[in-house]
This record gives sequence, C-alpha cells and structure tokens, in this order.
Amino acid sequence: MVYKFRVILDAEEDIFRDIAILEEDTLEDLHNAIVNAFGFDGMEIASFYTCDDEWTQEDEIPLFDTGDVPGEQKTMADYPLSSILDEDSTKIIYVYDFFNMWTFFVELAAVEDAENGANYPELLFAHGELPTNAPTKDFNSPVVSNDDMYGEFEDDFDEEDMDMFDGDDSFNDYGFEENWN
Repeated sequence: MVYKFRVILDAEEDIFRDIAILEEDTLEDLHNAIVNAFGFDGMEIASFYTCDDEWTQEDEIPLFDTGDVPGEQKTMADYPLSSILDEDSTKIIYVYDFFNMWTFFVELAAVEDAENGANYPELLFAHGELPTNAPTKDFNSPVVSNDDMYGEFEDDFDEEDMDMFDGDDSFNDYGFEENWN
C-alpha cells in the first residue's frame, strides 16, 4: 500500500507538499522525502512527534539516538510508517533544524494501492515557496487575567493568617537580611 501525505509548513502562508511513500518505509524515509520536497540540505537534526487529533505534541521520535545509553532510544529508522500511522491515527508533527525550528504538520490523507512502475517516495504536488527563514514561533503561555493571578495556587491565606507563626521557636532565623543582601 501507498501512504499519501500532505506536509504543511506551520506558517501564515499556504506552503505544502503532497508526498506518496510506501507503508513499509520508515519515518526516516519520510524525513528524507520531506527534506527533498522542501529543498533542505538534510544536514540538520530532526524529529517527528506523535500527536492527537488537535495536533497536541506527544512523544518524540528523533533522527539519531540521543539517549544516555546507546541503542536504548528508538529512532526514525526503527518505525515503519504503518506502525505509527493508519486511518485512525493520521497526524504527526515534524521539526527540522532545531535552531530554526522549521515545523510541519504531516497528515495522512489517503492509503491506496501502489501504481505499477511508480517510484516511491514521490513528490505528487508542491504549493508555495519555502521562505528564506523559518517562521517565528510564539512560545508564550496564554494570558492569565488579573482576577485569577494565582490560578490553582491560591491558598486562601492572607496577612492575618501569618500571625500563626509569631512566637513559634521551631523556625530558625537564618538572617535573611544578612545572607541575601
């Protein structure tokens, strides 16, 4: 069978590539197909990330073993596409070049019979030009309103509650002013 993917650059403009690749090929083969389809030199590290239907990033699958014990961590070469993706699980995230953070949404669009005489992987369609620089990422957390400044950490204590510590000799005075000036 052939897996047909749409690989979309995480940018405001529509920039994507449609790639066909055999289901028994690995994530490393898909990585190479994406690198070629977008014109990267392939000299940077990359990772795929499993995700849910809302594109929430989950487990990392790196190009190289980056674990503390060699051979302990599985890499892209260890995962046939069919072991990660199918009709029910269609989305993964791909990040190329961790300095520039080229981020792509990769979605399985179709599973079809292989065409006789076709060479896979195959670039089926290209739309949009890759920008010179990777789109910038916004790593800020959501804004918390002033009404809920402490969020879940509100402990319901106020200044009057701190009187319970007056006269308690079980606390050592470490000379806050002396040690922290």
